Amino acid sequence: MSAHFVVVAKRDCPTCDLVQPVLHEIAASCAGLTVYTQDDPTFPAGLDAIDDRSLEQSWRLGIETVPTLIRFEDDAEAGRTAGWDRAEWSRVTGLGLLGADLPDFQPGCGSKSVDPGMPEILEVAFGEPPLAARAIDVHAPEDEHELCFSRGWSDGLPVVPPTPVRVLRMLKGTARDPQEIVGVIPPNNALCTVEKIAINAVMAGCKPEYMPVVLAAVEAALEPGFAMHGLLCTTYFSSPMVVVNGPVARRIGMNSGVNALGQGNRANASIGRALQLVIRNVGGGVPGGIDRATLGWPGKYTLCFAEDESDPDWQPLGVERGIAPGASAVTLFGGGGLSPNMDEGSRSPESLARSLAMTLNSIGHPKLVECIDAFVVLSPEHCRIFKEGGWDKARIKRALMAATVRPGSELVRGAGGVDAGVKPELVREAMPKFREGGLNVVRAGGGAGLMSAVIGGWMASGPRGSSPVTKEVEA
Repeated sequence: MSAHFVVVAKRDCPTCDLVQPVLHEIAASCAGLTVYTQDDPTFPAGLDAIDDRSLEQSWRLGIETVPTLIRFEDDAEAGRTAGWDRAEWSRVTGLGLLGADLPDFQPGCGSKSVDPGMPEILEVAFGEPPLAARAIDVHAPEDEHELCFSRGWSDGLPVVPPTPVRVLRMLKGTARDPQEIVGVIPPNNALCTVEKIAINAVMAGCKPEYMPVVLAAVEAALEPGFAMHGLLCTTYFSSPMVVVNGPVARRIGMNSGVNALGQGNRANASIGRALQLVIRNVGGGVPGGIDRATLGWPGKYTLCFAEDESDPDWQPLGVERGIAPGASAVTLFGGGGLSPNMDEGSRSPESLARSLAMTLNSIGHPKLVECIDAFVVLSPEHCRIFKEGGWDKARIKRALMAATVRPGSELVRGAGGVDAGVKPELVREAMPKFREGGLNVVRAGGGAGLMSAVIGGWMASGPRGSSPVTKEVEA
């Protein structure tokens, strides 16, 4: 059985420089020594090192630290050690005492093959990355960003070109098989894999650590109860709103505070956008095609935020909807526009609940009842008023439901000089604005400002239309 030794080193490493005499000892003791150098073909001095500035051999050998010594027996790896440890180098080589004048131990340096972003570059260059999507060559002087526009892959804003390296890097954000079929995307009912979701997450500007949230959002959108196809093809304003709960929101830096519903936070902006791009690019949901919104609204680019869970007495939306405390969750809601409530005068829970009810009653149309769900996004200052009054979320919701029940005389056709309304025979009925379970409350926003937001749903909310869907985020 013949032994052969391989050492991977780089000049820009004090430990690699330290072990140069040891390499000469090994070379003098046996005929089988190959040295790959990552940064300087003339290093180590006096040895015929092989230039590995491409890092191909470092990648193929799985080098994480330099120097690394590997023993091969009949072309099979029989042992390795990284850094400098006299006892380990002697054990692997079987040559007895090595480097007698050197310290017993010195840690190595990081291999250039594991520099940030490099593993994916090397896998695409030298390996067989698990990508199945069709590659489209871009030739100079064609601009890759303009290509994305011309191919119809954009929502109207620039997208990040989904190169193989970027897609592979995005896939590192999940342990799921890239070719796993997540579901069929409406309206074209096209099969959607984890890889296709990663491609659109790249285009949306996501980071790899966002992938579990994006995947959960897509899975929630594909639940029959969410009715993504109907939400897409309606002439109403609606589009998916994404609310994120749990540790993942903090881990990826989502915004639940100042300007939570606005711009400026990468995770908030790109996660919601990734979902919309999946619907567009995989499912074919293009405005003017199956997307028939009369006006639309800016939330069709993205509407995604984290709930403020800083108050331990507040029940997070995910927990309320059945996710275990401490787990992460995504809730999708078919949102259709934002209505502000700026009440700086109410100082009691009762007054504030009635005030919010006025805004809630205006959703869609003041005379519409039991057909549109809603979310109330309570700011911290409004939450404080409820908390100081001893109200929890359940009581807030009960009060809002009660305050949005109105007499039919205000809702029938012709009432108030407005022809829209319910049937005349309902004039003596008391009618709730929302179906049972159709009103949701979450916390978000900055600490200053006595104002909250009401986000109305689709005209076809409920069991016969679209209902909120919650999915746990996989680790």
